[in-house]
Amino acid sequence: MSADELQELHEHAEHAAHNPSMAPVSLTMAILAVLVAIVSLLGHRTHTEEVVLQTKVNDQWAYYQGKDTPLHVDDKFGALAGFMATSDAGKAAAWIEANKEEAGKYEKQKEEILAKAKELEHETDIEGRRTDRYDLGEVFLEIALVVTSITLLSGKRAFWSFGITLGVIGILTACTVVFVR
Repeated sequence: MSADELQELHEHAEHAAHNPSMAPVSLTMAILAVLVAIVSLLGHRTHTEEVVLQTKVNDQWAYYQGKDTPLHVDDKFGALAGFMATSDAGKAAAWIEANKEEAGKYEKQKEEILAKAKELEHETDIEGRRTDRYDLGEVFLEIALVVTSITLLSGKRAFWSFGITLGVIGILTACTVVFVR
């Protein structure tokens, strides 16, 4: 919440002080302001976690590619060995076998790295959906705060009721993060 918004809330509270029947509206606005701050903070933290996970995904894919390159090199050298003439057939056969073992090791490591990368991508997607829920909840709460403040200016309680309704929608939307899997 910006300094201008806080100043505006303060002005509305002063206006409400002159009209005691508006005290519940001012209290509602204060509660909504606190809820906006909480949901905003949770959204920022979830977004940060999403960025950290995305970095881990990128690192995992780079690691995968790092293992894939030597595998291709080993495959090419193994294929090339079949074309080359050698004076020591036993040594050549041992080298080809060692090359195949190394390629097998890289292939196994690649599969493990790939599985980890896909798992991290899934976690990142979940955090992204959670972030979206918090952001949407924050939007509803901010709109609720503005609509409720109109009550102080207009004196019409319909805005207060509508603001409370939007606030409840905002809270419920933010709380749905527990269902994101």
